[in-house]
Formats: sequence, structure tokens, C-alpha cells
Amino acid sequence: MAGLYGQQHVHRITSLEKGTWTSRSYREAVLRHLQPVIPYDAYCFTTVDPSTLLSTGAVTEDGVEAIHDQLFINEYMEEDIHKYADLVQSDQHTAILYASVHSNPESSVRYKNILLPAGFGDEMRTVFISNDSCWGYLTLYRKADRPAFTEQERSQLEEWTYSIAKMLRITSLTLIEEMKRESPAEPGILLASNALKLVSLNTSAEYWISQLRLMEGISPNTLPRPVRAVASHLLSQLQLEQSAACKSLCASPSKVCIQLPDGRYLMLQASHLKQLDGSDQIAVMLNQAMPQELLSVLAECHGLSPREREVLGYVLRSYSSKEIAAAMYISTYTVQDHLKSIFDKTGVSSRRELIWYFVSRFQLTDELTIG
Repeated sequence: MAGLYGQQHVHRITSLEKGTWTSRSYREAVLRHLQPVIPYDAYCFTTVDPSTLLSTGAVTEDGVEAIHDQLFINEYMEEDIHKYADLVQSDQHTAILYASVHSNPESSVRYKNILLPAGFGDEMRTVFISNDSCWGYLTLYRKADRPAFTEQERSQLEEWTYSIAKMLRITSLTLIEEMKRESPAEPGILLASNALKLVSLNTSAEYWISQLRLMEGISPNTLPRPVRAVASHLLSQLQLEQSAACKSLCASPSKVCIQLPDGRYLMLQASHLKQLDGSDQIAVMLNQAMPQELLSVLAECHGLSPREREVLGYVLRSYSSKEIAAAMYISTYTVQDHLKSIFDKTGVSSRRELIWYFVSRFQLTDELTIG
């Protein structure tokens, strides 16, 4: 009877392919159909950029949101089992945590230090692959007083991944419009003095400044830190030019990309305006950035070569040096040379630090920011 019930819901999930959906409404519909067949107490359904595996927005609930930061750190900074990037490269795209750790809870930092203290006893993770690319992750959670997920439930979810992945790929086209819905259509422009005093701004810039002030919890009279950061960086570049200092530093763009609390990414770039009459000023452009733009922006900020950017893309997807070498048709020694150069340019010392830096910080490096 349970098998027949599950088959009916499988059909319902595949029937969703005929509907007209946004990315969010489709994921919400999938979650509704999953609940009767694979009961869960909490969930996180995330879409990702297939080229970098960076999140493009999650459908979640308060119980998971409360531990989101810990899960984020675990995914990118700690050794553990069933990492999303590992599941992407695995032949089996769905995995149950408790089934892997029940005899040895110490084997998973996530299970011992994050899930159990939060009252969860198990999680089931799935990655969605379509056309050889990953388009999203789904994690279902059960409370500690509930039975763990079963192999039958894992197999059922695995069967549904093809249809869900296809729809995540299709609705990714509408996701861009969803992400832009609340944003101004025109670019934001503000002018500031060399003393970082706001001179003027258009309506779009006023909107973005209000979002930044809300994020930082600062007063309406305070210029947000990212604006001060790019402006200060520009001034330092101008000083280098005037002193004929290192030309490579002078070429560094005064640009920053940060993630707002609602998931949108905001790009800021400063430019020097030479006044024909009066003191020079600084112009700052503010535009919404799409997730697929982030890697190139950060790579540009650090002066990575095209080959280094390609290596970085594979590192973010957790490829080993051997796998990167095979994909790029180069030797592992050349991969290591590229990695050493990337480490030097970004100021990190390991792959783990590199991934954490590019995934968690969309802003200028420490020496280019101000307090």
C-alpha cells in the first residue's frame, strides 16, 4: 500500500513539469508533495549556480535558519561526510546522515555539534543534476525523537531527482527575474567628496543605500561601510599613481560585491571624477549582481589570470588536483603552480581557506577596507 501511495506522489511530482512556475513556487510545490511520502520536520531547498555551486536562494524554515551559519561553516571549512560537492561528483546523489554515523556519531561534526544540539536526529541530502550540471540541493531533517530516514525513502527521493533537476534548470531562467523584482531598474549613482561626504545621489542609489544601512543597523546620516570601502580604495589607488608606485596595484579595481540579507548581491564600483571647476569627486555605481557574475568579479579584483580563474572554478566545485588536471588537459604540477599563484594573490594558504574566502566574503580584502 505504501509503495502504491509513493507511486501516486511520484506521478504528481512529474506532473508538475506541465505547470507554469517560478523557481520558488515550484520548490514549494515539491515540498508539499514530498511531505506525505517522506515526512520531515524541517527543510532547506536551495538553488545553485551550476558553474560555481554558489547558492542563488533557499526555501527554508526557522528551525534550519537558526543553524544556517553553522551549516555554512561546516560545508566549506570542516571535514565531514555527505558534503554537497561530494554528492555532485558521486554516483549516488542522495544520502542519509544517520545511516552513516549511527555507530560512530563522532565521525560527523555536523551531526554531533550542529544537528543534535538543535534537536535534529537525522538529515537526508539530495543534489539535483541535469545536463551534467547541478542546479540545486535539498536537505530534509527529522527531529531526534522521530525515526531516522529509511533506505526506501532514500531510494524514492533518488528516483525523483531527474524530474526535479530538470525543472530547477528550466525555472532558473525565471529565477533571475525573481531576484530582480524588488530592485531598481536603473543603476544607482552617488557622488561623494574626497573627504567621503555624500554630495548627491539618484533615486536608485538612495534605495541601495537604505538597504545597506538596514543591513548594518546604522543611522540615516552614516555612509555605509561598503561605499566608504570602495571610495577609500580608489583614493589609495590615486595616491599610488601620483607617487609612481607599483603599477600592478594601481590596476586593481575599486570594486566590491556583497550579499544582502535577502539573498541579493550588490555590486559597488568607485570612479574618479575630475572636476573642470571645483574639487574632484568620487562617483560610486551601485547595481544588483547576479550570482554567476560573482566569480569573475572577485577574480578580477585579485588579478587572476584566465587559467587561474578556470582552476578556481574547479576548486569551488571540490575537484581534486588530479581531476582538475584531467579536465584542463594539464599536468598536476601545473595545477599546483596555478594554485600557489592563486593563494599568493588572495592571501590564503589552503584550498579550504580559498573556498571559504570566495564563498563567504564578497568584498574587498582586509588591506583595502576601512573600519
